[in-house]
Amino acid sequence: MPELPEVETVLRGIAPRMIGRRLVEVEARRPDLRRPLPAGFVQRLTGRAVIAADRRAKYLRLHLEGGETLIVHLGMSGRLVIEDAPPPVAFHHGPSTAVADAPHTHVVFRLDDGTRILFADPRRFGLMDIAATDDLDAHDLFAHLGPEPLGNGFSGPYLARVFEGRRAPVKALLLDQRVVVGVGNIYASESLFEAGIHPARSAGTLSADDCDRLAAAVRATLDRAITAGGSTLRDFVGASGELGYFQHSFRVYDRAGAPCSREGCGGTIERAVQSNRATYFCSRCQA
Repeated sequence: MPELPEVETVLRGIAPRMIGRRLVEVEARRPDLRRPLPAGFVQRLTGRAVIAADRRAKYLRLHLEGGETLIVHLGMSGRLVIEDAPPPVAFHHGPSTAVADAPHTHVVFRLDDGTRILFADPRRFGLMDIAATDDLDAHDLFAHLGPEPLGNGFSGPYLARVFEGRRAPVKALLLDQRVVVGVGNIYASESLFEAGIHPARSAGTLSADDCDRLAAAVRATLDRAITAGGSTLRDFVGASGELGYFQHSFRVYDRAGAPCSREGCGGTIERAVQSNRATYFCSRCQA
C-alpha cells in the first residue's frame, strides 16, 4: 500500500497540473471502488475548477470551486497517471491510450488544457468521495486521525504523552493512524532502526529521550523517502510514471539475513511477524 511518501509524491506530481484547471469532462467507468462513488459524482465534478490540493494522511484532497473537495485514496494498488494532451493534428500519430484503455482504469478526468488524469486501480481498494470543504475535519475518513508526522503536532513530548502507560509494542502504535498518520510498515521499521528502538518494546517503557529520538527518526526517514520519490516495491509509480528509489536505501526492511549496516554493530537483520505483518530489525543495536 502506498504510504505517506508515495502519496505525497503523487500529490506533488498532479497538483501543478490540476490547480487552476477546470474539469471539463469526468468519466466514471464503474459505480464503485472500495465503496460506491458518491451520488451525482460526474455531475458534481464536471465544469468545476480545482483551486487547491493537499494531502491528509494517505488521502489526496482536490479542493474545488463552490466549496466541495474530491477525496482520493489509492488503496493497495491505485495510481493517478497524467496523460498529456495530444500534439497538434499535423504532428499527431494518436494519443497514448495504454493506460486510458487499460481494463483497470476506472475514472478519467479531462482538464481544460486537454490533459487527462487517469485513476487506475487493479485491486479496487481505492476510494473517491466528495465532501464539503469546510466540514472535512469532521468527515468520517478524517475525524479519527492523529497528527501529521511532518507537522508541528508531532514531537517527542507528544509521543511520550500518547505512549504513557501503554503496553502495546511501539511499532503497533506507530501504525495506528489515531496516534500518527501515514507511517506504514516500511517506514515504521526504518524509523525504529534509525532510533535504535526494538519494534516489540512496550511503548510505555520509552523514555523522553527515546521519544525525542523516535520522532526525529520518523521525520527524517519520511523526508528522505519523499526526496527519493517514495519506494517502488511492486507497482507504485509517480503521476508521470517515474519510479520511487527509496527502496535502495532500506537499512532493515526486507533485508532479513543481511549484515546490520550500523557502523560497529556486527549484528544481522532479523524478521518477525507482528500483528500479521513482517517486521525487520537488528536485535543487537535496537533495544
